[in-house]
Amino acid sequence: MRELRGGLAGLRILAVCLVLGVAALAGVGSLASAINAGLAERGQFLMGGDAALRVSGRNPTPEQRAAAAALGTVGDVVKLRGMVSRGDGGDSVLAEVKAVDATWPLYGRVVLEGGGRVGPGMAAAQPVLADKLGLKPGDRLQLGQATLTYAGTLLEEPDRAGDGFGFGPGLVVDVKDLERAELITLGSLYTSELRVKLKPGVSLDAARERLEAVAGEGGRVRDRSNGAPGTRNFVNQLGQFLSLVGLTALVVAGVGVAGGVSAYLGARTRTIATLKVLGADSATVRAVYLWQLALVSSGAVLIGLAIGAATPGAVAQLAAASLPVPPATGLQWGALAQAAYYGLAIALAFALWPLAEGAGMPAARLLRSLTEKRARPDNTTLAIIAGAAISVLALVVLLADEQLFVMGFLAGAIGLIVVLWALAAGVKWLAARVPNKPKGTLARLALANLHRPGAPTRNLVVALGLGLTLFATLATIEGNLASQINRTIPTKAPSFFVLDIPNDQKAEFAALVERTAPGARTVIVPSLRGPVTAVNGVPAQQIKAGAEGWILRGDRGLSYAADFPEANTLVSGKWWPRDYAGPPLISLDDQAAQALGLKVGDTLSVSVLGVDITARIANTRKIDWQSLGFNFAILFAPGALEAAPHGWMATVQVAPAEERAVARALSAQFPTASVVRVKDVIGQVQTLLGQLSAAIRAAASVTVAAGIAVLVGALAAGARARTYDAVLLKLLGATRGQVAAATLAEYGLLAAIVSGLALVLGSTAGWFVVTQIFKLDWTPDWPRVLLTVGVGAVVTVVLGLAGNWRALSARPAAVLRQL
Repeated sequence: MRELRGGLAGLRILAVCLVLGVAALAGVGSLASAINAGLAERGQFLMGGDAALRVSGRNPTPEQRAAAAALGTVGDVVKLRGMVSRGDGGDSVLAEVKAVDATWPLYGRVVLEGGGRVGPGMAAAQPVLADKLGLKPGDRLQLGQATLTYAGTLLEEPDRAGDGFGFGPGLVVDVKDLERAELITLGSLYTSELRVKLKPGVSLDAARERLEAVAGEGGRVRDRSNGAPGTRNFVNQLGQFLSLVGLTALVVAGVGVAGGVSAYLGARTRTIATLKVLGADSATVRAVYLWQLALVSSGAVLIGLAIGAATPGAVAQLAAASLPVPPATGLQWGALAQAAYYGLAIALAFALWPLAEGAGMPAARLLRSLTEKRARPDNTTLAIIAGAAISVLALVVLLADEQLFVMGFLAGAIGLIVVLWALAAGVKWLAARVPNKPKGTLARLALANLHRPGAPTRNLVVALGLGLTLFATLATIEGNLASQINRTIPTKAPSFFVLDIPNDQKAEFAALVERTAPGARTVIVPSLRGPVTAVNGVPAQQIKAGAEGWILRGDRGLSYAADFPEANTLVSGKWWPRDYAGPPLISLDDQAAQALGLKVGDTLSVSVLGVDITARIANTRKIDWQSLGFNFAILFAPGALEAAPHGWMATVQVAPAEERAVARALSAQFPTASVVRVKDVIGQVQTLLGQLSAAIRAAASVTVAAGIAVLVGALAAGARARTYDAVLLKLLGATRGQVAAATLAEYGLLAAIVSGLALVLGSTAGWFVVTQIFKLDWTPDWPRVLLTVGVGAVVTVVLGLAGNWRALSARPAAVLRQL
C-alpha cells in the first residue's frame, strides 16, 4: 500500500486495458440481458395476450375457438400483406396488414396521433406508411375493395415487436373490414391467431396444454414467456457474437496487461533488489506485487463493470427507435459477474508471467536488468496461467446457446493468435539474419531494434495484428455485401415480386403484364405454405437441430414443379418425369438435408392447410439463392398439391421506366395481390446491414483500442531501455533528429509488417465468410480494406513516435547519473 501511494506508473496501462475489455463485455452482456428481460417483462404486451394459437392459410376451427374461449377473453388477429393507397388515387404501397377485433389490445394501450381509434371502417398506420402516403386523420384509404377512413398514426402499438420482420410498414384495420376488402381468397398467404387473456385461476401451463391439444397439424401455440421468439433469438445471437468480439478485445488487452506489469516492475527493479538484499525471498516479493496488481485490477474491473452497467440505459436514450423493447431497468448481475470473472482471470493469466520473471531474479541480476535475460517462470506459475485460460474458455462454451459456433469462433481466434505469434517470431528471426544489411547506419539501427533483447515486436504484431485483422475482415465482408446489394443483386433482381395471385387469374395476370410492358419477363409459380411436422416419422418439435434446423421452424414456402428449376444443381437422387403420377415425392435443399442428416429415401411430413402430407425425398438440390428467383427449399412432384386451394406468385422484370405503370396496373386489376418492389426490399436490407455493421464495428473498436493500449504498454515497458539507447547514441554524436529518424524507420517498418499481415489474414477470413458461409460471389471493395489497414499503420507510427518522445528528449547527463 505504501508503494502504491508513490504512483501507479506502468499499472495505468494494466488498468486501461482491463477497463476497455471488461466494459465491452459487461456492456454487450448487460444490454442483451436487459433487452431479454424487457422481452420477458412485456411478453403479454408483445404477443398481445397470455397465450395464442396461430394457424396459416385458414381460419381457426370452431373447436379451437371453443377451447380458447374456455380459457378467458379471446381476441382475433389476422395478418397478411396488402396494397394500400390514398382514396383520391395515386400509387399503391405494400403494407403489412394486421386486422384486429374490438378486444385489441388485450394488454397495453394503443395511442393514435390525434386521439383516434381503430374500429369498423377505420384504419391506423405506422409512421413510415403515413409518411409515404402523406396521411392525416380523416383522409380516405383504399385497401383492396374497401374504402377506409384514416384514424391516425400509431404512436404506441404494444404488440409491434412481436409481429416480426415484414416487407412493408404496418397498417391496422378492423377484422370486419377484411371481408369488404376481399383480400383473402383460396390460397392466400395469411395467418390467423387466437389470442387469449387468461381468466383468474387458469395457469399458463394448463392453457398451453389445452391449446396444444386442439392445435392440430400446422397449428402453433406460444405464450407470454416468449412473446417475441424471433426478436429474442436475434438479440441472443447478436449479443453472443458481440460478446465473443469483446472477449477477443479482452485477450488483446491481456497482452497489454503483461506489458503494463513489465513496465511497472521495470521501474521497481531497484526496490525489488533492495528488498532481496535485506532478506526478502522471491515468494515475499511475488506476494507484495501480486497484492498491488490485485488491488489495481479490481479497481479497473469495477470501473469497467460500472460502464457496462450503464450501457443499457445509455443505449435506450440514444437509440431507442432501434430497440425492439425498452431494456429492463436494474443491474444485470449475471452478465456483470461473467465480465468480472473474465477480466480477473485474464489479468491473472497475463500478469503472472512477467511477475514471476521479476520476482525470481537475484538482486545482482536485477541491478543489471537492462542487459540480463529474464528467468522462465516455474511450473506452478505456468499451471496457474493455463488453468485461468482454460477456465475462461470452458465457461464461454458452457454458457453459449450455439456451442459449436462459439467453439469455432474461439478456435479461429486462438489459431489467429498462434499464427500472429509465429509470424512475429519469424519477423524477428529474419530481421536478425537479413543477408544484405542496409547501408545507412540509421536503417541498420531500425532493423536491429526489431530483434534486439526486449524488443516489443512480438507483442505489437500479435495485439495490433489481431485488432487490424478483425477490422480488415469486417471491411472485406461489408464491402462484399455492399457490392452484392448495390451492383450484383440489382442486375439479377426482377423489378417486382407479386404474391397472392388468385388461382383462376393466372392467365389474366400474364396478359396484363404483357399489355402494360411488352417484352416483360414474367415467371409464375404455384404458391402454398405449411410447416414441417415430422422427419422420418419423428415429430418436428422433438428434433433438436440448432440454428441449422431452420427448415423445422415456422411455415415454409411450398410449391410443385414438373421441370427441374433454374439456378439449381442436382446433388443426389434423380429428378422425376414430367408426367409423374405416383406417391408424393419431394426435392429438398441440400443444406437442409445435411443439417437434418437426411438422404434420398427418407421422408418428410408437411402440413398443408391442416392436412398432413408425408412424402419421400427423391433428390436433393443445391440452390443458388443469389438468383433472386422463387427458390423453394421443399419442392413437390406433380400430383400432390394441385388439388389444394392455392394461389400463384410471380417475378416480373421490366425496364425501370415501366415500373410505375406496371405497379399501378397490377394494383388496380388484382387488389388481392401484393406487389413487392425489389428496390424497397434492398433498401430495408441495406438499413439492417448498416445497423448490424455499426454494432459490430463498435465492439471491434474496443479490440483496436486495446491494441493501442498494448502499444502504449510496450512503449512504457521498454522506456528505460529506449532512453538508455538514445543517450548512448547521443554520446556517440547522433543528433535528436537522427535518433527520431531511426525510431520512425523502426515503427514504419513494424507498421508495414502489421498492416500487411492484417491485409492478408483479414482478406482471407473475409473470403471464407463471404464465399463459404454466405455463399456469395467474391467482389471485394479493396479501397475500403486498404484504407482500414492504412489508418492502422499511420496510428502505429504516430503512437510509436509519441511514446518515444520522452526518450528522444532525455539529457545524457541526467540519465547517466541514474544508472
